[in-house]
Amino acid sequence: MSTVYCTATSLDGFIATDDHSLDWLLSRRIDEDGPENMGEFLPAIGAQLMGASTYEWVARHAGGSPWEYAAPTWVLTHRGEELAAGRPSAWAGADLRFAAADGDDALRALHAEAAAAAGGRDVWVVGGGELVGRLADLDLLDEVVLSYAPCVLGSGAPLLPRRVELELRATARNADFVTARYAVVR
Repeated sequence: MSTVYCTATSLDGFIATDDHSLDWLLSRRIDEDGPENMGEFLPAIGAQLMGASTYEWVARHAGGSPWEYAAPTWVLTHRGEELAAGRPSAWAGADLRFAAADGDDALRALHAEAAAAAGGRDVWVVGGGELVGRLADLDLLDEVVLSYAPCVLGSGAPLLPRRVELELRATARNADFVTARYAVVR
């Protein structure tokens, strides 16, 4: 079991624009059968930790679609009741759990809960550079998988808001993206 941060990023290291938009990402070509594709990645995922901004973006753009992830998902937020009440009706059966996880002990406990629920599969950290940074600070992050989009945003939500040492394990090209898989160096 590993805790994996898998995301797309601009060449200058942003995962979303200043207003949390991913439009820059969705206009890019990706080969669904190419390297580091989600079809191969998702079956290895047993639980997810998601930042609130990512959750809100997905909810705004759901368009009546069902929740696309089978794994239980913890959304880190102080507005759990508000977000739960506002979730799209198509997500009625989704295993979404809202938690604050303030402080190191609370985040360790939440991570342990997600890891136990994962049943030996990986925990995916979805969005939320600050969340990823906190997990790295606690030595709970094992791997970083990035898909670099061919654009520069200039500003926005940073990929990681602090220093994390990584060791490159693999690279590939997937349509418009360059993919890289890194191990976290402890």
